[in-house]
Amino acid sequence: MRIISRKALRICWEKYPDAETPLKAWYRTAKAAHWSTPTDIKVQYRNASFVGNDRVVFNIAGNKYRLVVAVNYAYQALYIRFAGTHRQYDQIDAKEI
Repeated sequence: MRIISRKALRICWEKYPDAETPLKAWYRTAKAAHWSTPTDIKVQYRNASFVGNDRVVFNIAGNKYRLVVAVNYAYQALYIRFAGTHRQYDQIDAKEI
């Protein structure tokens, strides 16, 4: 998968250093993946949530952090829409971000 843009991940782990290792692990896994359907994502990430509008929410570091990604299966692209704490996630609308 192509991931656009890693900058959001870097900003998150610079603010929350304990998020760096799990975010980098997610990045490596997602970059190597070939997800064609939501089921493909669920195979690798059982706790991924599909919230509508092609958005997927990943739990990072034992659900301490959340990552919202817009998926375009046809183009094999992931657009990082949000990376932050669980509390910050509760303040956004994952379908619209």
